[in-house]
Amino acid sequence: MSDFIMAETPVDISALRKGLVIPEAGGFCSFEGWVRQTNEGRAVSGIDYSAFVPLALTEGQAIVQEAKQRFAICRATAMHRTGYLPIGETAVWIGVSAAHRDAAFGACRYIIDEIKQRVPIWKHEHYASGEAGWVPCHTL
Repeated sequence: MSDFIMAETPVDISALRKGLVIPEAGGFCSFEGWVRQTNEGRAVSGIDYSAFVPLALTEGQAIVQEAKQRFAICRATAMHRTGYLPIGETAVWIGVSAAHRDAAFGACRYIIDEIKQRVPIWKHEHYASGEAGWVPCHTL
């Protein structure tokens, strides 16, 4: 089973988290990215996420595997949504369990930063004005 999931519909985060709870882990760290109501001063009504899913799955899985090799973690899972998401909807979720918090925090940060840089996902932002525009998912 892959540790990186692309989903067209909302995912039960509690089920993903449950898969990370194991006796060797002393802690858990997660990150949730939500659709927010403004971006660069413009009122946002929602975001339509598009992806090249086969490559996104391959690259996302590689990122989670890299995190497992770089950090002393027990398990990690990441999920990214596609499709139209309204304000407040979870667009990305990452969960990491580890014996100690430092590794869990480091791995969680590594995974989200790498997803934003490497996974082919595009954001088409819809504004309250009725306009829409493409915005980069990554930092240039």
